Amino acid sequence: MYSYVARQPILNLQQQCIAYELLFRDGQSNHFPDINPDQATSNILTNNHLTMGVEQVTGDLTAYINFHADTLIRHFPSFLDPKKIVIEILEDVPISDELLAACISLKEKGYTLALDDHDFDPKWDIFLPYVDIIKVDVLAISILEISRYINRIKDHNKILLAEKVETARQFEQLKMLGFTLFQGYFFAKPEMLKQKKISTTKQNILELINQASHGQLNFDTISEIFSSDPGLTYKLLRFINSPIYGRSQEITSLKHALIYIGEVELKKFIALLALSDLAQNKPNEIMRLSLFRAKYCELVGQAMQDNEDPPKAFLTGMLSMIDGILDHDIGSVVDILPIDKEIKAALLGENIYLTSYLDLAKHSEQGQWLHCESIAKQFRIPIEACNQIHQDAIAWADSMLNQ
Repeated sequence: MYSYVARQPILNLQQQCIAYELLFRDGQSNHFPDINPDQATSNILTNNHLTMGVEQVTGDLTAYINFHADTLIRHFPSFLDPKKIVIEILEDVPISDELLAACISLKEKGYTLALDDHDFDPKWDIFLPYVDIIKVDVLAISILEISRYINRIKDHNKILLAEKVETARQFEQLKMLGFTLFQGYFFAKPEMLKQKKISTTKQNILELINQASHGQLNFDTISEIFSSDPGLTYKLLRFINSPIYGRSQEITSLKHALIYIGEVELKKFIALLALSDLAQNKPNEIMRLSLFRAKYCELVGQAMQDNEDPPKAFLTGMLSMIDGILDHDIGSVVDILPIDKEIKAALLGENIYLTSYLDLAKHSEQGQWLHCESIAKQFRIPIEACNQIHQDAIAWADSMLNQ
């Protein structure tokens, strides 16, 4: 399972690439599919930003991302770093008081806004005080019309970005008109990229939608849903790792993560998942092992009679195969997750107690009973207890995948 995204360079006057526009694709054909634009945006966010980060797609340059009315009104962009993205308002969105209010709010939070494929309709003038960049399709509008419009709005001091520049002559004309950013086949065609998707189960998404419809969220119930799905857990942690929440918080358990972001942001996260992940395939064996390890580590923590460690132990086991899920080395994955330093240390194989929990789970899943017995003796846990933990963890993982 792979996600696809195209990126098209945006260049300055010196023809240096300073940003990329991200364009949703559903396969290697490099064409935009016939889907709802809100769903396309949500797919870019869940399958790219919530996987390894938009900056991994853009090489740490600014990302221009299209947003339609619903995604703007729901404030979906607000979990992205305002220093790393430009919010493109699509030309065909219906203008409303809610849309204007959302744009004002995003602008106040430091986001850069752009009007995409701007057609110079005066109805958009009320947005000009909050918009930084105006993108113009130079193939759709004549140079004379463009010149007249630029003269009309010159007092607003907007950055002008020319789209679909195809010749050197166009490039020179547009520079003379005051355009400073450029995009088009004259410079580069969109480049296709693909990366491994994170699977989430349809049943879990549906249950989260059901929970989000309640007036007051039941964090215990929602935590149980996340506990059964490594992909959901990973995306939740990526969602938290954004400027709006601050990056210094160290998450110690799933319930901690859910309470930390609060009801409003959690409902936003669920809505984002719902738009893009309902069609995912059922979990595979890598998820089964992730669930097994999560429960195994939790039960070992309980056997150690430490009230704090079982939640940390569960999250350690749950994330122990995330490098395989993403096809990225564990070091780069750990760097972008806002998890407790002890969980990070265990995932990196450092010599701490959580690493021993995880080693015990790994030896158990591989039937390496002598190694299990050696670690169990260190913890003063009877080997019979480890055998029972193994059976209970298998049963729990199976029940999560078969419900």
